[in-house]
Amino acid sequence: MNRNAFLRALWVAPVAVVLLGACSQAEPPGRASAPTPEVGTYTVTEQAVALTTSLPGRTAAYRVAEVRPQVSGIIKKRLFTEGSDIKEGQQLYQIDDAVYQANYKRAKANLISAERLAKRYQRLQQTSAVSRQQYDDAFAAWKQMEAEVELAKINVEYTKVLSPISGRIGRSAASEGALVNSGQPQEMATVQQLDPIYVDVTQPMSEMLRLQQEMASGHIERAGDDQARVSLKLEDGSLYPHGGTLKFSEVSVDPGTGSVTLRAEFPNPDRRLLPGMFVHASVNEGVRQGALLVPQQAVQRDMKGQATVWVVGEDNKAFSQVIVADRTVGNQWLVTGGLQRLRPGIEVIATEATNVDTIMAFGPAPANQQLASN
Repeated sequence: MNRNAFLRALWVAPVAVVLLGACSQAEPPGRASAPTPEVGTYTVTEQAVALTTSLPGRTAAYRVAEVRPQVSGIIKKRLFTEGSDIKEGQQLYQIDDAVYQANYKRAKANLISAERLAKRYQRLQQTSAVSRQQYDDAFAAWKQMEAEVELAKINVEYTKVLSPISGRIGRSAASEGALVNSGQPQEMATVQQLDPIYVDVTQPMSEMLRLQQEMASGHIERAGDDQARVSLKLEDGSLYPHGGTLKFSEVSVDPGTGSVTLRAEFPNPDRRLLPGMFVHASVNEGVRQGALLVPQQAVQRDMKGQATVWVVGEDNKAFSQVIVADRTVGNQWLVTGGLQRLRPGIEVIATEATNVDTIMAFGPAPANQQLASN
């Protein structure tokens, strides 16, 4: 295929194939030759095409915190509304603190006694009224009581169950009057940070390497080191208004399937994205100049699986050519090379096809932007 001249790809409709096959057969003696078949053609011209790669995946919370009690006791109050947004450090539950307050007061009283004894022994030890060992024991008991007071104070503070992160809190698994225990496996509630939010996609390792090569060559728009800019399409086909970044550094390889998990990060100020949603992340691969697009209905596969098209030359001779078409752009194939003539040309009458409706991208897309999918 000569890129300096336009190409006309012959429609591979069943009728056209039959007519072309009949042209190559010898006619019986005495019978008039079959008329030259008339076929519809589509003119292929070089054009600039913006390419993207679609990566299906699911959303995941940016951070997840399971709230558990650090002391045992009876829940006196629940201080939040299920499904609401909370701040880091906000109190969620109040555990009955009567016992812990009493322990704290007792520890402070013991501290005062130990401190006074240690200071008294310090003065007496200077006149050898007490031994050095007695003073050391009293001093150690003083410091131990300080630690006991600190521990009792911490337990009192732990009766106020606080949120470790900011985010949206789910349903409460514990209510007023319930007994909770320190270190229990069942969480009291779960807090999820939804802004920003992650999108995890799974792709073959070969696809990830191709994307990395495209980014290294400058074809993919960068958003930082080992990061590419991505857009998001929701399950209903609508476009998410905020762009994100695809982090190639955060990958994990499944040794069984050889696939990798890529993680993209998107802002989510309106909480429109929720964990577990199915979405499509589109990576912008840049604009390919001089691209050749052929309608999908003009492409066939031979016995070897090679893509072929019928081409009409300037002499109105039709011949079949092998093409390299490994990805689609809307309802068209992107031809990247591998062209050669397979058989002598067959004379046809070429007319421009009127039933060609090319689509650059399926679903909603931004104006003056042509999208491509794998």
